[in-house]
Amino acid sequence: MSQLDGIEFSAVFDSIGAQKRQIQNHSGRELSTDAQVRKLFERYERLFRKSLAGDADMDEVTSVYASAFIAASPAGVMIGKNDDQLKQAMEQGYARYRAIGTKEMRIRDVRISPIDEHHCVAHVAWTSIFARKGQTDVTIDFDVHYLVQKLGGEPKIFGWVSGDEQEVLRKHGIG
Repeated sequence: MSQLDGIEFSAVFDSIGAQKRQIQNHSGRELSTDAQVRKLFERYERLFRKSLAGDADMDEVTSVYASAFIAASPAGVMIGKNDDQLKQAMEQGYARYRAIGTKEMRIRDVRISPIDEHHCVAHVAWTSIFARKGQTDVTIDFDVHYLVQKLGGEPKIFGWVSGDEQEVLRKHGIG
C-alpha cells in the first residue's frame, strides 16, 4: 500500500465516521417526528373505529389530512382537497364499510421511512375484520403507504398508495 492509498483509506473512514455522526444526529430529530407520526396513525385508527360505529365527526376525521392530497391505486391517481367534498366522500365511504360488514380496522404495524426533515413515508400494516351473514368473520391484512408532511405543527397525511381494495374484497366474498 502506498502512502497515497493510506491517505485515501483514512479519508474513507473519516467520511464514514462523519456519516455515522450525521445519522445519529438525524435519528435524534427523527425520534420526535417518528413518535408524532405514530401518534397521528393511532389517532387515525381511533377515528376510523368511531366512524365504523357511526359516531365520527368528519371535521375531526379530515383533520389528519393536509389541505390537498394525492392518492394512487391500481384504479389510477386522484388528487383532492380537504374540503366539504372530502367530508362527504368519507361519510359515504364509512357508510359503505358498515354496509359490507366491516367490524374492525386496526393497525398491526407502522414503519416509517424518512425522506427529509419534513417528509416521510409511513408504511402502515392494517387488519380488517368483516362479518358475513351465516359465515365466520373474514380477516384481511393489507398495507397502505402514506405520504406524511410535518411543517411546524402536527404531521398531516398528504397522500397514499394502496392496493386494489375492491379486488381483495371480491376475493374474500365481501361487498
